[in-house]
Amino acid sequence: MLKKNYSKNKIEAGCDEAGRGCLAGPVVAAAVILPSNFKHPLLNDSKKMTEKQRELLFPVIKKEALAYGVGIVTNEEIDKINILNASFLAMHRAVDLLGTRPELLLIDGNRFNPYNGVEHVCIVKGDSKYLSIAAASVLAKVTRDEFMNKAAAKHDGYDWENNKGYPTKKHRLAIKKFGTTELHRMSFNLLGENQLKLDI
Repeated sequence: MLKKNYSKNKIEAGCDEAGRGCLAGPVVAAAVILPSNFKHPLLNDSKKMTEKQRELLFPVIKKEALAYGVGIVTNEEIDKINILNASFLAMHRAVDLLGTRPELLLIDGNRFNPYNGVEHVCIVKGDSKYLSIAAASVLAKVTRDEFMNKAAAKHDGYDWENNKGYPTKKHRLAIKKFGTTELHRMSFNLLGENQLKLDI
């Protein structure tokens, strides 16, 4: 059973990201402030939900939330600042878009760069513990999946409509065969091989 609150009387925003381990596309984060009476039988850690369940919940969360924001950091930005900093930046951008200023950020994970004087707490596997983080995980995941589905239509052969940019065997074989696209993260080990090997 997901918990409603971490604190007793603070305005809390749950924050989570999607796409951190992908080889292509942006990292997307969401921040969500839910009303105290929010509940929905489908809401869980987005990784434990089906794609259809996430898509059903997506408009419900946007409609019922007191405030929400979705932040995107491109693959070019990821290559410049690294994926950890990009994940934090995506969360900051999501919080920037909240119509209500939170007093406490519930961060999924174990690390975070502090946001503009707003208190935060890091919660490992928070998306399976707190409603607001689970809601954020759904918004981030659906937004990113939609982006990769559209990208798949332009870049045939990489199987993005199924792998969403994650490092599957099919995705890596396509990179080997067709090369990289403008959406690939060039700072990542795209082929999954030892990149120090020299072709002699």
